[in-house]
Amino acid sequence: MTEYRIEKDSLGEVKVPAKAYYAAQTQRAVENFPVSGLKPWPAFIWSMAVIKRAAAEVHKDLGLLDPEIADAIMQAADEILAGQHHDQFVVDPFQAGAGTSHNMNTNEVIANRANEILGYALDDPKKPVHPNDHVNMAQSTNDTIPTAIRLGVLWRLDELIDTLQHFVDENQKNADKWDHIVKTGRTHLQDAVPVRLGQEVGAWSKAISRNIEKIKFAAEGLRRLGIGGTAAGTGLNAHPEYHSRMVKKLTELTGITLYESDNLFESMQSMQDAVFFSAALRNTAMDFTRIANDIRLLSAGPTTGIAELTCPPVQPGSSIMPGKVNPVLAEMLNQAMYHIMGNDTTVNMCGAAGQFELNVMMPIIAHNLNEMMQVMIGSVRAFTDKLIIGLVANEERIASWLSRNPILVTALNPIIGYNNGALVAKKALAENKSVRDVVLELGLMDAEELDKALDARKMTEGGIFK
Repeated sequence: MTEYRIEKDSLGEVKVPAKAYYAAQTQRAVENFPVSGLKPWPAFIWSMAVIKRAAAEVHKDLGLLDPEIADAIMQAADEILAGQHHDQFVVDPFQAGAGTSHNMNTNEVIANRANEILGYALDDPKKPVHPNDHVNMAQSTNDTIPTAIRLGVLWRLDELIDTLQHFVDENQKNADKWDHIVKTGRTHLQDAVPVRLGQEVGAWSKAISRNIEKIKFAAEGLRRLGIGGTAAGTGLNAHPEYHSRMVKKLTELTGITLYESDNLFESMQSMQDAVFFSAALRNTAMDFTRIANDIRLLSAGPTTGIAELTCPPVQPGSSIMPGKVNPVLAEMLNQAMYHIMGNDTTVNMCGAAGQFELNVMMPIIAHNLNEMMQVMIGSVRAFTDKLIIGLVANEERIASWLSRNPILVTALNPIIGYNNGALVAKKALAENKSVRDVVLELGLMDAEELDKALDARKMTEGGIFK
């Protein structure tokens, strides 16, 4: 066999690697778009393959596709769904608008593998399965790519939710374990009234729990499929039952709850569901950024910073300073979340860039959504397993900071008044004295009453002390 074989498309002949399942249109895309060196995410490959697999079965059932050809297409698609032939998907995400190149990459790979299943060599001019006429029957890039975007996200939704819930659960264990520890609260990065460490850390779990609910809500819109709209939403070249049958078949094949679109034109024109889901990921990234930053600040030290928390020592922190250990998992999470936020900006801009019956920016919407999910799943899992589970509370340091906090005087406001409280706080800070000592020195309260009012644990439970 020669190094290349000759394939043809509507523009003429193209040299294609001899053993490649893809053909002329894919090869042209490889040559035209040598942009990033990136390849499609597995979720996108899977989602396109399951669409082709469902379409072949639906058309077979409708009597529109020869059973032998349909069965071969279905077998080829099933192989891809099982993880085979992924090296054959070679088109850069930065490609021709709408995703025609990726659609044809899928069509060609499945067609040539189907031909091989039927006993035809890749270079046999008589091979019967055609990428457009058979694999792409009643389809257009314009309805398959938006459908694939939705399916690819939904395919990993449970994995994403499980990862976020794992953080919530493990972090809440810390919150419960540390609920007895009273510490200095901080607002504006300055000393504030006391809180319990369990309250502070438990709020992180609640924040991510709320984000989980937002992600689930945003995902609901993605279950609405526009497959069957073909080129412009009219359903030209598609059987009248094709849309409903495809949604039913895709639900059956994927195990994902899916719905028919109530407007095929809107499902092709608007990327709002994808943009909405992207925004839910961005909001989650925002909260994780804040959490990572809090951990970095609370673990700053260990001798000259706040040092209320200690991160697990997972690797040496410096190539020049012996013994240095850094909060590397929190640093990693920050970078990952910033990357997700940047991807969301791109998705948002691409969502606004559609014109008339189509949004041609779909390839990058698809790529970025899949990348956002991958990065969030991987980074949050590592952050939870390698940092949150091993995080240590330094109770002695926490107690030391709390004892020196002049803002404890806030609890005395109902008794001595705000102005006297401000005087006490300033004097305590200036003279490096405790609030208790200054109040007694100024004769504002007696010792028994003062000790009762300055119970830091009670301050964390709210209410008025008089």
